[in-house]
Amino acid sequence: MSAVVAGCTALVTGGNRGIGRAFVEQLLAGGAARVYCGAREPRDIPAELIEAGAIGVQLDVTDEGSVQAAARDCPDTTVVVNNAGLHGRDRLVLAADPTMARQEMEVNYFGVLNMTRAFAPVLAANGGGAFVNVLSVAGALPTAFMGGYSPAKSAALFLSIIARAELEPDGIGVTALIVGSVDTRMADHVEGVKEDPRDIAIAGLSAMARNERVFDTDRMAIEARARYALDPVRWERGMAKVMRSGAMTTGR
Repeated sequence: MSAVVAGCTALVTGGNRGIGRAFVEQLLAGGAARVYCGAREPRDIPAELIEAGAIGVQLDVTDEGSVQAAARDCPDTTVVVNNAGLHGRDRLVLAADPTMARQEMEVNYFGVLNMTRAFAPVLAANGGGAFVNVLSVAGALPTAFMGGYSPAKSAALFLSIIARAELEPDGIGVTALIVGSVDTRMADHVEGVKEDPRDIAIAGLSAMARNERVFDTDRMAIEARARYALDPVRWERGMAKVMRSGAMTTGR
């Protein structure tokens, strides 16, 4: 992993906390020449990241103007980590906020599409590179209790595979990361064992180095996909029970 990271110039969306922050830290530790830390509010970027060498970039992935400005301001980028995400914790059909599913799609799908369209020419001009899309096991499997988040992440998974086919001739790889439950603010309502964001970042960068197409980053992602493959109906009924009970646990 370090051989690929060393000397690269990377941009991480939502890099100010959680998995995004872990990616920024691991890229810096791995010898990246420059790491841009994207955040909607640059003042939210921890001082420790800036002191370590990260460069703050104002970036709202749902705003095409903001994305285009980032592409102009970060012209040496060779790696883009599409990490910014939104989980509204609402249902899909019986939603308390009927606009939430659209918001989740804007961030989790269109945000990734905006970034990919804007930065693909940048990476190509720099001789190639990679997109690393931080997705979710909820995007690989229908997950009832995650409402609009599950279909939005599923759309981003298909986007990743299609983008890989389109961009491969330009020397650009696209790696979709299937992530389980991680110890971040997004999962603070989930009980049980959760992965360390640093481990997800290390696994993700290693998958990028191997030019993986789709990669399960952790034990929960692997086991969930195996259970679904064995008995999809049982999985779907189980997710429906979790939705109705409101008790969310990793089960480990």
